Amino acid sequence: IKNFDMRLMTISIALAGFIVLITNLIARIIFYGFGNRDSRNNNAGLIILVLTLVSIILSPIIAEIIKLSISRTREYLADSSAALLTRYPEGLARALEKIKNANLRMENANLTAAPLFISNPFGPKIEKRKNILQKLFSTHPPIDERIARLRSMGI
Repeated sequence: IKNFDMRLMTISIALAGFIVLITNLIARIIFYGFGNRDSRNNNAGLIILVLTLVSIILSPIIAEIIKLSISRTREYLADSSAALLTRYPEGLARALEKIKNANLRMENANLTAAPLFISNPFGPKIEKRKNILQKLFSTHPPIDERIARLRSMGI
């Protein structure tokens, strides 16, 4: 509430949707506007078509990456705000360590319900195997980085 997270995320989601909407609008203008012209240079039309298709594919992905990056940054801000409120960042760091080191692995965990859990229901091993794409599309920053930032606060 203090950091206006809901307002910022609502704006970032709206901007991501706006980027996709504008890309689709430009694509429709190009497809329907330039498609009927009788041109001697078909290479320019082909280049425009390829660029339009690439932008249609990439714009939602880039918008989502930006939105998730904002979400990860806000997690750091939430951690620092909690540390300032409690005046005990070491306690918050220890709580994050307990969540990280929870060795409980659910036998019947459902992949679609995994985001609803506080810690990973598949165990800590899956966290260590994240590649660059998984890190890019993650909603939360790595717990180790959060713990290091909390411990460096010095409140």
